[in-house]
Amino acid sequence: MPVSAIDFLNDLKNNNNREWFTAHKEFYQQQLGFVEGFVDAILANLNLHDVIETPTGKKSMHRIYRDTRFGKDKTPYKTNWSGGFRRATKYRRGGYYYHFEPGNTFVACGFWAPNPQDLKRIRDDIAFDDKPLRNILNSATFIKSFGTLRGETVKTTPKGYPADHEAIDLLRYKQYLVVHRFTDDEFLSSGFFESICQALRDMRPFLDYMSEALVTDINGVID
Repeated sequence: MPVSAIDFLNDLKNNNNREWFTAHKEFYQQQLGFVEGFVDAILANLNLHDVIETPTGKKSMHRIYRDTRFGKDKTPYKTNWSGGFRRATKYRRGGYYYHFEPGNTFVACGFWAPNPQDLKRIRDDIAFDDKPLRNILNSATFIKSFGTLRGETVKTTPKGYPADHEAIDLLRYKQYLVVHRFTDDEFLSSGFFESICQALRDMRPFLDYMSEALVTDINGVID
């Protein structure tokens, strides 16, 4: 990650107004180009072990302009570089998200807001046999890279499942997320690119499990 692109975020955080941004628009566009190149390299590496339909780093990136219509925060610009990669075809479910920001840099994958049908299929698969998912979550690689499964949970028992089910801890999730956070020292290090690429590789077993749960029926037949 170019140091100048990080410096731009710090300056923007301290000058988050349209006058300053307009005066520094040319510098912003230059840094945006640098970040797009960095993200292109991540995408190329990701395609070595997955199949991504997002065509370029540029296409993956979110706009820096904030929608201020509904929130209390009226600052006009985001103070991060962020975006996502979508896995290709209906048989590879989920996607990857990246977020570069001093003090809050991370990559993530999973299912942020699964529709009711997808959520039920995930829960039904876990209820039938929770061992495949537990094996992933309890693996040394997963624990080292991500710690634990993330996401909001329901406070009570999800409808349709017994409260004493052996997998009730996993069934209570209504989001299934995997997150790897980077310290600022890691973010600023020369090995940051390699660390991101490794974290994305480590996400594959989880995404492959979820894909199988979402595209096969109870008999293992692909929909």
